Amino acid sequence: MDPTEPQQVRGLRHVVAMPWPGRGHINPMMNLCKRLVLRDPTLIVTFVITEEWLGFIGSDPKPDRIHFATLPNLIPSELVRADNFNDFVDAVHNILEEPFERLLDRLKSPPPTVIISDTYVVWAVRVGERRNIPVVSFWTMSATILSLILHSDLLISHNHALFEPSEAKEEEIVGYIPGLSPTKLRDLPPLFNSNILQVFKKSKLCFDELPRAKCLLFTTAYELEPKAIDVFTSMFDIPVYATGPLIPFQELSVENKRSKPDYIRWLDGQAKSSVLYISQGSFLSVSEAQMEEIVGGVRESGVPFLWVARGGESKMKEALEGSSGFVVSWCDQLHVLCHAALGGFWTHCGFNSTLEGIDKLRG
Repeated sequence: MDPTEPQQVRGLRHVVAMPWPGRGHINPMMNLCKRLVLRDPTLIVTFVITEEWLGFIGSDPKPDRIHFATLPNLIPSELVRADNFNDFVDAVHNILEEPFERLLDRLKSPPPTVIISDTYVVWAVRVGERRNIPVVSFWTMSATILSLILHSDLLISHNHALFEPSEAKEEEIVGYIPGLSPTKLRDLPPLFNSNILQVFKKSKLCFDELPRAKCLLFTTAYELEPKAIDVFTSMFDIPVYATGPLIPFQELSVENKRSKPDYIRWLDGQAKSSVLYISQGSFLSVSEAQMEEIVGGVRESGVPFLWVARGGESKMKEALEGSSGFVVSWCDQLHVLCHAALGGFWTHCGFNSTLEGIDKLRG
């Protein structure tokens, strides 16, 4: 069933899902939609992505009642967005609203019942208000981080909003952010770092829209972040829900030996709990000097490793030639985390990867 076709469908409710165009946002949104349609047989979902992202995920398995709808490629490509993330944010905020509204005009079978939008999509709430469609705000990072962002003015008033804090300053304890346990300044995200300050200022516009959403969803579990969740239930008049980690819960298995990718066959030959899985995410960069130190440390450790080197596989293989590891450009992370050979997970600590590691009991 195509929800854009002008046919009468009775008894169905229509969710329009609008994720932020990035892997760490699209994956949890899709997993949320899968759970919704599995729980409610009267639900259909239109999942909105760019034409580029349809090429990336269009062939992934999904329930029949989830349909893709595309926006034109009017924003910088996913392959280069890290080169100037400020321009990427501007494009999403300023260009995609109009084509999204044109898409809503075509959704008539049945008309949209609700919009679930990533919190960072700044225009979603006002689009819903213009059309009398309720909007659910979906935050894909930790609740604690959102509290830190919304209370960043406290960092300024305590002289902790610095571009380059001194070593002594970095050791100071930040103990005044609601929902955040006392933490050293150096362990907090660098919200006021000169490289991301402009993006941070633009992103704050999204949070002004939060109180006008119909509810706020977090992908965390209450038991993981009770203090932060409680902050938002007291801060907002709208309902606040913790969905729990949005990780695929279907059985993860490789069907047969012939269908196994090379890295799984390599893992099959390693001892139980012996392999370090290294994946620094899709949107993290380190200096060349830092990478040389990391590579040297991993090589000298002698520990078997599986390393995902996005965009630099050949160079990484050359640097690690003769070591006890396996380098790939991509892997199915959940399958890897479920493998008996895995003993540890070295991650950039993006929230999705952190939750997946916790869920699969990987240190």
